[in-house]
This record gives sequence, structure tokens and C-alpha cells, in this order.
Amino acid sequence: MIRYTLTRTALLLVGLFVASVLIFLTLRVLPGDIAQLIAGTNSTPEQVAALREQLGLDRSLSEQYFSWIGGIFRGELGTSLLTGSSVASELAEKAQVTVPLGIMALMIAVLFSVPLGVLSAMRRGRAAGTALSAGAQAIAAVPVVWAGMMLVVVFAVWLGWLPAQGFPRAGWQDPWAALSALILPALTIGIIEGAMLMRFVRSATLQAAGQDFVRTAAAKGLTRNAALVRHGLPVVGLSIITVLGLQVAGIIVGAVVIEQLFSLPGIGRMLVADVSARDLPKVQGELLALTGFVLIVGFVVDIVHRVIDPRQREAE
Repeated sequence: MIRYTLTRTALLLVGLFVASVLIFLTLRVLPGDIAQLIAGTNSTPEQVAALREQLGLDRSLSEQYFSWIGGIFRGELGTSLLTGSSVASELAEKAQVTVPLGIMALMIAVLFSVPLGVLSAMRRGRAAGTALSAGAQAIAAVPVVWAGMMLVVVFAVWLGWLPAQGFPRAGWQDPWAALSALILPALTIGIIEGAMLMRFVRSATLQAAGQDFVRTAAAKGLTRNAALVRHGLPVVGLSIITVLGLQVAGIIVGAVVIEQLFSLPGIGRMLVADVSARDLPKVQGELLALTGFVLIVGFVVDIVHRVIDPRQREAE
């Protein structure tokens, strides 16, 4: 187990390094001059050159990269070129919206996808199972923006139960107002991601139903469904843990779109605004933080899966 953990840690560090290089180089090939953008259209070439030197844009790419990485090792993700604020402090502020949104969306996805996926598998070949499977496929194909708009029309416009857009200025000092502002966005992401997870749960449950230990339990007197629930679902649960790590990436991508649709002051909306403003140091800090979060979640999922699955330990 120690050897596996050290190996996965090394792979995590390599992944973070590769991600940082790709993010840095990708942002540098974008057209336009950030110094010219900040200085304005009426600036002189001398002013633009002085600003480039001040921002360090006149240095080589390798010098700029290692300067940025050195700051990360000191706990600094960089400073915004346009506002002069710390990227880390702004990420911490915006995370108060994005993190609860992601947690709520993941909970919604799991709460409805797991039982419905299992039920769809147990009712395979019947009307209920066919309807659940077809519904999951249809919902998974729905664009997240369209789903969000439909939820707004129903719950905000027609019923008036929830706010359509925005987040309270007081933030979480008013917990109910903050929670209400996140319910529709979380439902939008959770339903779409949950539909995809439901299809996986159904497939994993059907696969578990065909295993020898489930058939043996049924042969000893348990009904088929009872044998599946008692002996097959623990195996399905291990598979779900692995897939949830991938779901986190889908939720982050969904948050970028949903925060725009619902006017939420989260990381996704900030990232889109910073890309439009060509605030490169801030964008690369934000992208590295998000990428690192996804990689760390995958790392934790792998370790947890290794700890609770005796088959992997025995294989090692």
C-alpha cells in the first residue's frame, strides 16, 4: 500500500507539472499584446515597452515560467495584471460560491442516480426499467443551458419558489438566501450529471447480477433481487466511487456555464471574465488551481478505492 501511495503521489506531481507547462504555453500563444491592452490604444510605444518590462513580459518564456512556479512554491498563485489583487485571495472568495454549488450538485446527482440506476437494472425488460433507462438517456443529452432555463421558467417564473439569478451580497451571512440562490443551479448540474451516472450504475448493477457469487447466493435460497442487493451492490459501490472522481470534472465544467446563466459570482464566471480581459497571470493561476483540484480528487479516489477493495490489495 505504501508503495502504491508513493507511486500515485509521484504521478500526481508529474501531472501537475505537465498541466502547469501546458497552461502556461497555451496562454502565451493567444493573439494580442497584454501590455498594449492594459496601456490602452492611445499609449505610445515607449509606454508599452516600459509596461512590458514592468510586468516581466520582456523576459524569455522559461524565465517567466520558473518565476511563476517559484511563486506557487511560496504559496502565491500570482497577481492580477488589471487589478493588482492576489489570485489566491480572489479564488478563496469565489470558492465560497463554487464549492457549495459543486457539493450540492454532486449530492443531487448521487441521491437520485444510484437508487434509480439500481431499480432500472432490477426491472430490466419491464416497462419501468425501460422507461427509466430511456429517461436517463434523454436527460443526459439535454444541453445544460436549456435545462437551466427550463428550471428557471418552472420554479422561478411560474411558481415563484426560488430566485432566478444572482447571489446575496451578504453571502453566507444570510444562509437561507445563499442556499436558495444555489438550488436551481445545483439542480441543473446535478440532474444532467446524475443522468449520466445513472446509466453507469445500471450497467454496473447488471454486470454484478451476472457474477458467480450473486448466482450462488440466489441458488442458496435468496431471491434474485435480494441476492443482488446483499452481495452485488457493494461491488457496484466500489465502481461508483471511481466514477465520482470523473464526475467532479464534469461538475466543474458545468459550473463555468451555469454561473454565467445564473449570474453567480463564482470561480467559473471569474475565469470567463479574466479570459476576456486577457489577464494572463490570473487566468493561469485559476486554471492551475482547478486542474490541481481535479487531479487531487482523482488521487484521493484511487487511494480510497485501494483501501476499501481487498481484491486490489491481494493482487499487489
